[in-house]
Amino acid sequence: MTVTVEQVTAALSQLKDPNTGKDFVASKAARNIRVNGTEVAVDIELGYPARSQVEGIRRSVIAALRALPGVANVSANVYQKIVSHAVQRGVKTLPGVKNIIAVASGKGGVGKSTTAVNLALALAAEGASVGMLDADIYGPSQPTMLGITGKPESLDGKTLEPMTGHGIQASSIGFMIDVDTPMVWRGPMVTQALEQLLRDTNWRDLDYLVIDMPPGTGDIHLTLSQKIPVTGSVIVTTPQDIALLDARKGLKMFEKVGIPILGIVENMAIHQCSQCGHKEHIFGSGGGERMARDYGVDYLGGLPLDIRIREQTDSGTPTVVADPDGDLAQTYKAIARQVAIRIANMSRDMSAKFPSIVVQNT
Repeated sequence: MTVTVEQVTAALSQLKDPNTGKDFVASKAARNIRVNGTEVAVDIELGYPARSQVEGIRRSVIAALRALPGVANVSANVYQKIVSHAVQRGVKTLPGVKNIIAVASGKGGVGKSTTAVNLALALAAEGASVGMLDADIYGPSQPTMLGITGKPESLDGKTLEPMTGHGIQASSIGFMIDVDTPMVWRGPMVTQALEQLLRDTNWRDLDYLVIDMPPGTGDIHLTLSQKIPVTGSVIVTTPQDIALLDARKGLKMFEKVGIPILGIVENMAIHQCSQCGHKEHIFGSGGGERMARDYGVDYLGGLPLDIRIREQTDSGTPTVVADPDGDLAQTYKAIARQVAIRIANMSRDMSAKFPSIVVQNT
């Protein structure tokens, strides 16, 4: 008995990607199905970085196809392909950058920068090429968090080469000023500095550029929404009501300017005593999930109030690289995969496919 391509396709349509919840046929992940007698080969294309997931998916595909009558050998090539996705209308995409993720909060002190850097490092750990733009001109923290020292180079006297920390590219005003130097600038200077940091940095083939936004909904946020090609935003909050009030304002701002909300991350969701193990919701409970339900967006996950996160990030070695196999790093990686999956499900950027139209007098 010889198996057919139709039977292989039917089997793959019953098998779901554990990360997306969609079957490999409906999601168009299954490609190039080949049948040669008792041998079957298939390619599985994932639209999100999933280095830690590839082997598990490969084994499940092989097991499902080997169960078909007449199949002796199965070859499954599982790989990732990250493409550019659509941004706001009228905003041009950035050379060397496929997708831009803005990490924002309406309020300071909720762990936004810590979430941003661990999100970027988690995407990189899962196999993506990632950059970090520190958009907090008044209070840049990414140089410290990434453990980067020194000044950026300029090979042509006009543009900057990105600095590198833990395998990701980074640009920050913090690389160009002393730690103790305050940025006493008005709004227009700040927004101009942000645009220059973004456009005058020679980003090298990034799948994702994560932007660590300053708190609030001011000039920088308006500049970002009007001039910078943002694929989607992640809102960071804590469970307490006062933080949620400001987080809701940040979410509504992105909605008004047409930037998709990729989801909500809740920081400091619970505290577990390191001495006795007692768990307590110091800042309240369920606030992030309620906010997600109220606005019809995804709840990406919650992080505990844990001294390890603070110590590791302050030391310049954030949690994802300090303890890559630990429970906290796994939570960050799961959140990063969900962010990438939501981007993968968005409309692709087709601007490069269309020819330029030139009108000439003839």
